Amino acid sequence: MHHEHQSGQEHEHVFLGTAHDVHEKRTRYVVAITAAMMIVEIAAGWLTGSMALLADGFHMATHAGALGVAAWAYAFARRHARNPRFTFGTGKVGDLAGFASALVLAIIALGIGVESIGRLFESAWIAYSEAIPIAVLGLVVNLASAWLLGHGHHEHDDRTHGHHHDHADNNLRSAYFHVLADALTSVLAIGALVAGRFLGWGWMDAVMGIVGAVVIGRWSWGLVQVTGAVLVDAVDTRPLEQEISEAIDDGDARITDLHVWQVGPGKYAAIVSLVAAKPLSPAEYAARVMIHEELVHVTVEPHRCAGTHGRALRAA
Repeated sequence: MHHEHQSGQEHEHVFLGTAHDVHEKRTRYVVAITAAMMIVEIAAGWLTGSMALLADGFHMATHAGALGVAAWAYAFARRHARNPRFTFGTGKVGDLAGFASALVLAIIALGIGVESIGRLFESAWIAYSEAIPIAVLGLVVNLASAWLLGHGHHEHDDRTHGHHHDHADNNLRSAYFHVLADALTSVLAIGALVAGRFLGWGWMDAVMGIVGAVVIGRWSWGLVQVTGAVLVDAVDTRPLEQEISEAIDDGDARITDLHVWQVGPGKYAAIVSLVAAKPLSPAEYAARVMIHEELVHVTVEPHRCAGTHGRALRAA
């Protein structure tokens, strides 16, 4: 049995995403501005009695917390990128952080939903004139955060040259879509407060609190699915597996076992077992496979299978 890890020489297992440092810096900026706005909105929601504003404030709090964990994950992954204790590097730390944040978000969404439902059955005083400007300010902050993160998100997409494999940094992508959801919650809060102020629809505030809780819950569930798939190696790698098969198949070699899994944002490892009547060296097979830039760690196990049995395998 032969093993070929990339060139067959000692190498590093640094599988961090493209522009890791830039994403880390932008995430820190967004954490700072959203944390400040979070305090303002929660305090204003409490003082004005607006459940929609309070829900938006807590949504922003979860957003700031999730981004804070993301920023920590970036720093941790960078600091321990060459730590030999991490067999395949620290590329999945961001996904672990996102998964943990999503679980916390689900609990908070449930709390906001229960409180908002309770408000439907009781009249509550709301200081609309004070609450509306705060909600508008929250929307402005969310849009600014979305622009800051979205700029890096689209820059990263441009660098992939439209390749069909998923190169996305789940840390950055989840933060980007989270601030968009946050902006939507702010719009709902503004709509509820305006309706209550000018139409007398006080019940709209509680309804928008419920809608905000649903938005948070849906985002949480989506992030659990995406990050959980990476953590348990359940990411769909079928397109990449097909490309590996095409690279190996030369009319003589036949793949008998293939494992492909994600080790970082847009980075994959593979173990390829094959049989051939006249197998090439592991390095030659690995060179064929690694024309695909996503594959950063490849192990090839060629086995000789001579005679009629080998021909039968190729015909199968």
